[in-house]
Amino acid sequence: MKITAYLNPYCPWSPGVVAVLEKYGLSYEAMDITRDPLAYEQMVSKSGQSSSPCVEIDGVMLADVGSDEVQSWLIERGLVATSA
Repeated sequence: MKITAYLNPYCPWSPGVVAVLEKYGLSYEAMDITRDPLAYEQMVSKSGQSSSPCVEIDGVMLADVGSDEVQSWLIERGLVATSA
């Protein structure tokens, strides 16, 4: 599974998204959109909007999401177990 997390370290939702990914032991690439203009442009291009965090999982973009939304998406698709 390839995961790219487009994060803003000043956003209160970014740490929660990271916590969910780490809770399930998922490998991911963290992109700091405040320090990397190319990462920001890539996020906007793929998501169609400028709010973060956004998480791309195997080519599917979850735009402007929080931890609960990421966790629910992963569980609903059977990518992680609910007992983690």
